[in-house]
Amino acid sequence: MPEPAPVSMSATLAADEALARRRRAGERVLPMASGEIGLPVLPALRERLAAAAAENAYGSVAGSHALRTAVAGYWERRGLGIDPGLVVAGPGSKALLFALLLAIGGDVIVPVPSWVSYAAQARLVGARPLPVPILPGQGGVPDPERLREAVAGARAAGRDPRAVVVTVPDNPTGTVAPAATVRRLAEAARELDLVVVSDEIYRDLVYDTSAPVSSPALYAPERTVVTTGLTKSLALGGWRTGVARLPDSDAGRTLHTRLVAVASQIWSSPPAPVQTAAAYAFGEPPEVTEHIAASRRLHEKVVRAVAARFTAAGAEPFPVAAACYLYPDFEPLREPLARKHGVHDGDALALLLSERHGVGVLPASAFGEPGRPLRFRAATSRLYGDTDERRTAALASDDPVALPWIRQAVDRIGEVLADLTGAEARALVPHS
Repeated sequence: MPEPAPVSMSATLAADEALARRRRAGERVLPMASGEIGLPVLPALRERLAAAAAENAYGSVAGSHALRTAVAGYWERRGLGIDPGLVVAGPGSKALLFALLLAIGGDVIVPVPSWVSYAAQARLVGARPLPVPILPGQGGVPDPERLREAVAGARAAGRDPRAVVVTVPDNPTGTVAPAATVRRLAEAARELDLVVVSDEIYRDLVYDTSAPVSSPALYAPERTVVTTGLTKSLALGGWRTGVARLPDSDAGRTLHTRLVAVASQIWSSPPAPVQTAAAYAFGEPPEVTEHIAASRRLHEKVVRAVAARFTAAGAEPFPVAAACYLYPDFEPLREPLARKHGVHDGDALALLLSERHGVGVLPASAFGEPGRPLRFRAATSRLYGDTDERRTAALASDDPVALPWIRQAVDRIGEVLADLTGAEARALVPHS
């Protein structure tokens, strides 16, 4: 009997658990490894979930009609209109991504760097991830030219790549690939007959709302699956709800049938009470859009404050444009880090930050980067407060970085970086 695919704990969740243990032991920690959004639940959503608590029967495998209709409207407002019959809901977009890879089959192209679970999920479904680097500053989308080369080489070697995963906007870099790159990726996917799986869970957290996100579904609608959920935009990680938009094409309808069959064998149907609340959220009433806008402003202000500390220390942050992630590059500091701390790569740098300072980050290797890059991902989403009262105040504040607990966290980051690099903070973090 063949050995099962090796399974490792999600690097994000493992780092989170390690920091939680240290906090319970009384240590001072600064959790920046996890992208969980530390914000309270919108009261209107709590009320709808509570009111739906008696909904305890199995429902449609693909999700309730009300939810799928609301989701179709959500995408219609973003220029991606779709029939509700081609929407599939599941217990989190992470589960949907796994089911999609299983339904599509074949090997999977993943960008480098990319979210920790894409390559792991590919291995779990019996496929092999095919890593393709991004263009500088354009995270989440494999370089289209290198994609062509990688697929040609893989097929010549007898491999069977069938899908490419993209993230728009990106985790881990916090960047947004420009429309030209997304269009070229879509064109390459069409030429190579690849399904595009576009993870757009951070779409509503792009800081500049005047510049619409370019989805591959705009350029290759017949072969692009789009996934999203409420985990990031509305900070509902524990509610586990996600949705997928299948292409309106013969291939899309065939994939829809396969995806629903896979879902029927794994989760049967999404949790009914959560679907009721999610349908309300995807309908985007004013209180929901206002809540998301407030969280987007909060992310931007805190991310930019922390980015200023990295820059002051001599690191080079990526051009962050969305969500709560930073992916600083410490290559300019390679020599002093090696001389002062014996640090030669991102793994050693992350370990030093954790063990010496209690700051949790994830090294570039967790996101598939080869070699010895001096990069890591830092998430600011757990800096907003340790109580609902503080998190609510952060969400409502015009100047959240001035709040004492956030200011303390940002200053702590500056102190840690100064210790690492020997640098002095050159200026106070701007509040704007």
